[in-house]
Amino acid sequence: QVQLVESGGGLVQPGGSLRLSCAASGSIFRIYAMGWYRQAPGKQRELVADISSGGRENYADSVKGRFTLSRDNAKNTVYLQMNSLKPEDTAVYYCKMRVVTTLKFVDDYWGQGTQVTVSS
Repeated sequence: QVQLVESGGGLVQPGGSLRLSCAASGSIFRIYAMGWYRQAPGKQRELVADISSGGRENYADSVKGRFTLSRDNAKNTVYLQMNSLKPEDTAVYYCKMRVVTTLKFVDDYWGQGTQVTVSS
């Protein structure tokens, strides 16, 4: 079993910053891609950013230049630094990791979600 636990969400004013963290634990042999998705009310879940095991980053156009993704492989953790937040960034943010388990199965795992609200 693999568990992903997110933290760092909350309420912030427009222009403010938040840092999300997502730590994986359990029967992990290796983690390939790590990423963050978000889902606003009434909308589909969308990719925010992801990072490959080799460190290649990919960002949605709407967050380029404002959000920065990083990963700590030793801690099985991915971070999302969010700056210059806008009201349209309000959503539930989910992390996802592609994990190779100790039994050598490959599967995608999701966190439980953390609410980010940008409002004055």
